[in-house]
Amino acid sequence: MAPSSERLFDSLGHFGRFQAFVYFASVFQAVSCGIHYLASVFMAVTPNFVCGIPGNVSRVLFYNSSESTLDDIWTLWTSTENYIVVQLENGEIWELNQCSRSKREVSLDLAYEYKGNKSIFSCSDGFLYDDTKWKSTVVTQWDLVCDREWLAKLIQPTFMLGVLIGAVIFGDIADRLGRQRVMWFTSAGQFVFGIAVAFTFDYYSFVIVRFLLAMVSSGYLVVAFVYVTEFVGIKARTWASMHVHAFFAVGVMVVALVGFLVRTWWVYQIFLSIATLPFVLCCWMLPETPFWLLSEERYEDAQKVINIMARWNKVSTPCKVSELCSVQQDDLVSGGTGDNDTASTKKHNILDLFCNWHIARRTITVWLIWFTGSLGYYVFSLSSVSLGGNEYLNLFLIGFQYINCLSKYGWKIFNRCGIWPYISLHGRTVPNNCKIACCWKWKHDVSCRKCGCSFLCISEKCLDFHATFDCWNHGSSEWNINNNASRNTGKTID
Repeated sequence: MAPSSERLFDSLGHFGRFQAFVYFASVFQAVSCGIHYLASVFMAVTPNFVCGIPGNVSRVLFYNSSESTLDDIWTLWTSTENYIVVQLENGEIWELNQCSRSKREVSLDLAYEYKGNKSIFSCSDGFLYDDTKWKSTVVTQWDLVCDREWLAKLIQPTFMLGVLIGAVIFGDIADRLGRQRVMWFTSAGQFVFGIAVAFTFDYYSFVIVRFLLAMVSSGYLVVAFVYVTEFVGIKARTWASMHVHAFFAVGVMVVALVGFLVRTWWVYQIFLSIATLPFVLCCWMLPETPFWLLSEERYEDAQKVINIMARWNKVSTPCKVSELCSVQQDDLVSGGTGDNDTASTKKHNILDLFCNWHIARRTITVWLIWFTGSLGYYVFSLSSVSLGGNEYLNLFLIGFQYINCLSKYGWKIFNRCGIWPYISLHGRTVPNNCKIACCWKWKHDVSCRKCGCSFLCISEKCLDFHATFDCWNHGSSEWNINNNASRNTGKTID
């Protein structure tokens, strides 16, 4: 966002009543994105299981424990390599493993250890599952175990593939058709596809609908981030943009709560999808961003949005569109576009991120950072069932800690140090040899050996690592003491 666009927020307010309404209405739907991203943690979990048996059970034996039903044995199950011995009403004795079963040829005495002849059979009668913790999951619904286990492991990768494709597709569509339309379509899609997942009739329809759900969820999250950023001024943009993901983390916590209360996967999915409904009913009221309207030369529509913002924020004299885009008033009225206008206007696409080596390098760097962070986060979150302890509490704390990091550490680093505003808006005003000069002085006033600056320098071409680490403790201790002054001590190197 160009610095000249800040005139709009200087006139109307950086985070007034209008921006607050638009912001919280938009990011509420990010809760649903977090819900659907992590829903498979409990929906596709694999409980303990053994092969099914061709008859009614009269007695069950597991080591030295003898019970009348199989449900009483699950609490003793400690390893997938163990087997369960069952005696049927007709006298047959079977050894039940997870992916096979054996019939003992001699059925005189029921004992756990047996060294006689056995006939091995496949699990043609299905499987028996431990339903003490989860009444039903997609794994138990369609027997996604043993030779079909790879299908269960494919559920989340196909979802994340939909996330990737949805981010690319809907991000580009939002630039062409507008943010508001895409947000309405993707939020409605989240509700429709979310409910449809619960009523899928087989595994393949389940995966396909979940793939479509992933596309619209990712599309909404990407576009909503841009949408709220274009409505918020620089004084609140750091907080607003960072805490979009805080609402995503709230969705993760909701998954843990609903998973604890509802143990049947399709009911669980319906309850999670209902969270989308309130936004679907009111998202049509959200306006298009004035900056997208200006990019499409819809000046009158942009002025209408600005006037609405002014009324909500109680500003008597809203700024004019001509002040933002530096165009003549007669061009706004006539709306004429000549050859020169057409030649000067260029439509950008994703390939422009690789138009030269400098921009391509930055693009690849950002992608790698997101890849590394997302890989670590999702591996940790999706394996919360396997971390030990209470799996619901594990996932809840993962979401809570995500919010805590954004609120406690991210806010301090990006806002108190002044790094975020310098990078996003003021970087072009600083020469390349010292892109950012801010935060605190060097310890004992030692100058940077590379550029002679007496302030901390952060850039690709000028970063004195030795001085940085030498002054880190000194700087962090001064951080809290002089945090207000540190925002105003930044200097640019001429």
